[in-house]
Amino acid sequence: MVDRFFDALGRSVVRFRWVVVALWIAGTVAALSLLPSLSSQVNDNNGAFLPAGAPSNLAARLAEPLIGPTTHSSVPVVAVTSGSSLDQADGAALQRLLGRLSTVRSVLSVQYLATSPDGRAAELLVVSSVSPFDASPGTTLVDHLDSAVRSVPHPGDLRVYLSGALATNAALQQQSARQGRQIQDASILFILLLLLVIFRSALAPFITLIPSALVLLVSGAFIGALGSARVLQVSFFTQILLIVLILGAGTDYGLFLVFRVREQLFAGSHPHEAVVYALRRVGESIAASAATVIVALLTLLLASFGLYHDLGVPLAIGIATMLVAGLTLLPALLAIFGRPLFWPTRAVSREPSVGLWGKVAASMVRKPLVTLASGVAGLGVLALFALGFSPSGFGGDVAAPSGSGAAKGNAAVASFFPESTFNPTSVVMRFPVSVWADPGQLAAASAGLRRSGRFTTIAGPLDPNGIAMSPGELAAVYRAVSPYGSAQDLARMSSVPPAGSQVSAAVYGTYLATARYISADGHTVQWATGLRAGDAGTTAAIDAVPRIRAAVTAVAQRAGASASGVAGEAPAFYDISSISDNDVSKIVPVAIIAIGVLLAIVLRSLVAPLYLISSVLLSYLASLGIAVIAFMKVSGQAGIIFLLPFLMFIFLLALGEDYNILVMTRIREEARRDALGRAVVRAVGATGPTVTSAGLVLAGSFVVVAVVGGSGAGNGEIRVIGVGLAVGILLDTFVVRTVLVPAAVKMLGRWNWWPSAMAGGRGQG
Repeated sequence: MVDRFFDALGRSVVRFRWVVVALWIAGTVAALSLLPSLSSQVNDNNGAFLPAGAPSNLAARLAEPLIGPTTHSSVPVVAVTSGSSLDQADGAALQRLLGRLSTVRSVLSVQYLATSPDGRAAELLVVSSVSPFDASPGTTLVDHLDSAVRSVPHPGDLRVYLSGALATNAALQQQSARQGRQIQDASILFILLLLLVIFRSALAPFITLIPSALVLLVSGAFIGALGSARVLQVSFFTQILLIVLILGAGTDYGLFLVFRVREQLFAGSHPHEAVVYALRRVGESIAASAATVIVALLTLLLASFGLYHDLGVPLAIGIATMLVAGLTLLPALLAIFGRPLFWPTRAVSREPSVGLWGKVAASMVRKPLVTLASGVAGLGVLALFALGFSPSGFGGDVAAPSGSGAAKGNAAVASFFPESTFNPTSVVMRFPVSVWADPGQLAAASAGLRRSGRFTTIAGPLDPNGIAMSPGELAAVYRAVSPYGSAQDLARMSSVPPAGSQVSAAVYGTYLATARYISADGHTVQWATGLRAGDAGTTAAIDAVPRIRAAVTAVAQRAGASASGVAGEAPAFYDISSISDNDVSKIVPVAIIAIGVLLAIVLRSLVAPLYLISSVLLSYLASLGIAVIAFMKVSGQAGIIFLLPFLMFIFLLALGEDYNILVMTRIREEARRDALGRAVVRAVGATGPTVTSAGLVLAGSFVVVAVVGGSGAGNGEIRVIGVGLAVGILLDTFVVRTVLVPAAVKMLGRWNWWPSAMAGGRGQG
C-alpha cells in the first residue's frame, strides 16, 4: 500500500513536473514578498525564554516600581564631551535632546539620570512601552532613537550614544543577520563543492540543492511571521540551526533520491521511470526520516525553557516543508533534466558493483561479533569521558559588536559611570516601611551586602553616582525637594535644583541619581553589584548564584525587608541551566519512545528499534565524551555550554535514525530476495556512499557554523556547538550506521524482523 502511494505520487509529479516547479517558484516569491524575514525577528535576550516563575524573573518583577513593568524597556543615553567638563551649551543641547527623545513613538518618559563625578558625561534614561523581548519592535525603537539623536544639533565636542541591553540586542540582531547570511552562503558553497566531488557532475549538485534553498527562504518567512505575531520567540540558535538543518537534511533527502535515480539509470531505465521507481523505493525512507526528525523536534514543546520550547516548532516547520519539496519539487526537477543531470558522467547501463562499503560489509558479515564488540568497547571508553561534563553559560557577558554605537555607549557608561555597569547583577529588596521615613534601613542593607563577601562592587542609593551620602544627608535632601516631586519626576524635568529648595547643584545631581535605586514610594530599593565569583556570564558566577541568593536573603531579613531577589545575567543563566536539566529529564524519554514507535512502524519490527536507538544513545555519549576531551581536558575550559548535550541528543537521535531507516529499509528490500549476509553486503554497498556523503554534508555544515558563526568575539559557544555536533555526526555516520548496525543485523538474523513475516524468511548465509 505504501509503495502504491509513492508510485502514484511519483507518476503524478513526473506528469505535471512543470506545474510543480512553477508552483514552488510562485510560492517562494509570495512568501518573500508578503511575510517578514526570519532575521528581523531574532531575539538574543536569553531572559526572554525563561518562564515567568523563574526566580530571576520574580526578582525583576519585584523591581517593577523602579524599572517599570517587565513588559517595558529602557535605553540609557550617554553624552560625553571631549572638553574638561560639560558646559552651558552642552546642557542646552541635552535639554533639547531630552525633549526630542520624548516625542519618539512608544516612548513613555525620558529622565535625566546623572552627571559623572568628573563632570564630563551625562546619562539620560528613555523608558518605552516596547517589550525588551520583542525583537523587531525593539530594533525599530533603537533606530528611531538613533535618528532622534542625530536630528538634535549639539556642540562638536559632544558625543551621544545609546547604550544598554536593548541597544546591544539591536546591534547583535544586525550582526546575527549578517552571520546568518554568511553561514547560509558558506554552507551552500561548501555543499555544492562537496556534491561536485560526490557526483562528478556539473548539474546534479545544483539540482539537488535547489529544493533546500527554496525551502530555506519559504520556511524562514513562515517562521518570521510567527515571530512577528508573537506566537514564539526566535533565537539566533533557531536561525543558524534552521539553515544547517534544512541544507543538511534537505541534501540528505536529495542524496537518497538522486543516488537511487542514478542507480536505475545505470541499470538502463528511462529517466521518467527511474524517477518513479526511485520515489517508490525511497519515498517511504524519506518520509519516515523526516517524521523522526519532526517528532524529535516536537517533543521540545514539553520544555519549560522557552529557547527549547520555541526551537521545536520552527525547525519542525522547516523539515515538514523540506519533506514536501523532497517528494515533489526534486522529483519534478529530476524528471525534467533526465540523463544530462549527470553529465559528464554517462548514465548508461552497467553492471552493479558493491564498491568500497560493500567490501567493508563483506568483512563485517564474516566476523560480526568481533566487529560489534570492538566498536561498542571503543565507543564505551569515549562515553566514560561524558561523566566529566560540566555545564557553563553562554561564554561571558553579552557584548555589542565592536565598533557599533552600542559598544561605544556601553564603554562610555563603564568609564564615566562605573557604578552603573552595563551588565550588573541587581539585588532588589522590598521594605514594609518606606526608606524615606527610615533611611537607616538603607545603611543596614548596604553594610550587610558588603559584609557578605559575595560582591566586589556595590552601587546603591547611598552612592548613586559614585559620590557617597549618609542616610541623614539623603533624608535631608529628600525633605527639601520632595514638595516639588519625586526624584523620578524631577529627573524628567531639569538637572537644575528647584528654586527655593536651597540644595546645591552637586548634591541635587546625586539625589537625582537615586531615582534608579529607590522607588518613588520608598518601599523598593535595588543595588547594582559586581560578583566576586567572576563576570556575570562565567561558569564560576553561575555556580555561585545559590550562595549569592542565600546571602541576600539573610541580609534582607536582618535589614527588615519583606521580600528580596537577585536579577541579572548570572541568576538568569542559573535558572536556565536548572530548568534545562529538568527539561532534559522530561523530553529524552518521550523522544526515545516516540521515535522507537516510528521505527517499529517503518521497519515492521519490535526488535530492530531496540538496538537502533541503543546505538544512537551510545554514539551520543561517545560524542559528548569527545567534546569533554577536546574542550575541557585539552582546551582547559571550566565547562561546556549547557545547550550542547541537549542539542546533540536531539540531532543525533533524529538524524541518526534518518540513516538507520535508509540502511535498514534497503537491507530489508535485499533480504526479501536473498540470504541475509549477501543482502547486508549489497545494501551497505548501495547505501554506504549515500550515508557517508549525507553525513559529510551535514557535519561539514556544522563546521561552517563553527568557523563562520563562531568567528566573532563572544561567539565561542557557537563554535563549541558547531564542532560538537559535527564530531557526533561523523562518528555516527562512519562508525555506527555503516559498521556497527550492519554487524548487529547479521548477528540477529531473522530476529531483526520479528514479529513480521520476514522473521521466518530466508536463511542467514
